[in-house]
Amino acid sequence: MFPTLIGTVVVAGIVGYLSEKTGFTRNGYLQSIIICVGGAFLFYFVRIMFGIRFGAPGVDAILSSIGALVIVPTHWRRRR
Repeated sequence: MFPTLIGTVVVAGIVGYLSEKTGFTRNGYLQSIIICVGGAFLFYFVRIMFGIRFGAPGVDAILSSIGALVIVPTHWRRRR
C-alpha cells in the first residue's frame, strides 16, 4: 500500500510538470504539481475506501491528475 502511495505522488508530479511544459495549463509549475498531487491523493483514498478504480494504480493516478487539472483551474478562474 505504501509503495502505491509513493508511486501515485511521483506520477502525479510528473503529470503536473508535463502539463505545464507542453502548455496544457498556464498555472505555473508548482501550482500544477500541487493540484495534480492533491487530485491523485483524493482519488487514491477514494479507491481504498470505496474500491472505485479505472485500472492499474498508475492509470488511476494519471487520470485523476488530469481531471484535477481540468476541474480546479477552470472552477476558480475569474470571469470577466
